[in-house]
Amino acid sequence: MLPVSATTPESAALETEVLLVQRLRDRDEGAMTIFYDKYSAALYGVILRIVKKEEIAEDVLQEAMVKIWHSFPSYDAEKGRLFTWVMNVCRNLAIDKIRSRQYRVGSRTQPIEESAALRQAAEPSFRPEHIGLQEMTNQLNPEQRQIVDLLYFGGFTQSEVAEELNLPLGTVKTRARAAIKVLSKLIR
Repeated sequence: MLPVSATTPESAALETEVLLVQRLRDRDEGAMTIFYDKYSAALYGVILRIVKKEEIAEDVLQEAMVKIWHSFPSYDAEKGRLFTWVMNVCRNLAIDKIRSRQYRVGSRTQPIEESAALRQAAEPSFRPEHIGLQEMTNQLNPEQRQIVDLLYFGGFTQSEVAEELNLPLGTVKTRARAAIKVLSKLIR
């Protein structure tokens, strides 16, 4: 029979977590260091699984630590364990990051150093100046040219162009279609 004062590993861990929570509530910066050492690897793994890029995962983890520090008074131990709460904070920040416009636009393009074009030699007969597409877009009216530039040269979606130019989506689609008709006539 165990004495009443004996502690199990589970109760010791819970007691340690209760002390850590209290120190964090008291705004003890040393407790934040302990918290980071204890949880950052697991949180980083969850974030990385969502955002898929190490440098972005590191940024999100940093943002999460700041958010956890500032919003710690809202943590309620009655609703769940500390790890569950911080995991949700990190997961939500990671999801917010991949839904952000900055992430979507940045993930559409890759740095030139990573491009397959850098590793392939161009055909000797290939002369980019003969394509002339950029010159053809100069023959469009300014509204159409602006939309074509964002859609085809900027990598934006029609919805993003509408948001960027503060135009209705239907207007963007109409102008894009009209521009494509003009360009197809110029090519023929």
